[in-house]
Amino acid sequence: MLKLLRQKEWSPYLAGTLLGLVYVISIAVTGIIPGASGAFENIGGLIAQAVYPDLAKNTYFQFVMPPGITTAVMILLGIVIGAFVSAKLSGDFKLQTVSDPQWKRVFGNATWKRWLVLFIGGIILEFGAGIAGGCTSGLAIGGGLFLAPSAFIFIAAMFASGIPVAMLMYWRKY
Repeated sequence: MLKLLRQKEWSPYLAGTLLGLVYVISIAVTGIIPGASGAFENIGGLIAQAVYPDLAKNTYFQFVMPPGITTAVMILLGIVIGAFVSAKLSGDFKLQTVSDPQWKRVFGNATWKRWLVLFIGGIILEFGAGIAGGCTSGLAIGGGLFLAPSAFIFIAAMFASGIPVAMLMYWRKY
């Protein structure tokens, strides 16, 4: 088992099967479809409560995304810890600000460009997840387990929007 955990790359079939099992077990045991997209709103709500309590009393924080340490926050924490442990076990852990060779060839080594694109992309992704009713994990994978049409529409839309964005960013430079 430890040999498998030390591999830098896993079989996508094994990883997908294990992820599916995690979802099935989570739904069977807790009745909750795992998803992490609401974690940032939950944490933002906690910060809002501490800094400006009246802001946290609005309808969004009251009924849609209540402030607190929720399941989504715990999943987000687990993702960060799990990624770190996995990288350390495989010997692949490195602190880098711009690690993608393709990005470096096209845009150079400017850290601020990379972080700006990541930040803007994260905001767009989070906004889209809120409109769609979940993130990739909660909506696509969890919804796909229940054969929800919204999951398959989301997956198609994700690819349909990702391809033009990649072409826009890299088309003439790569």
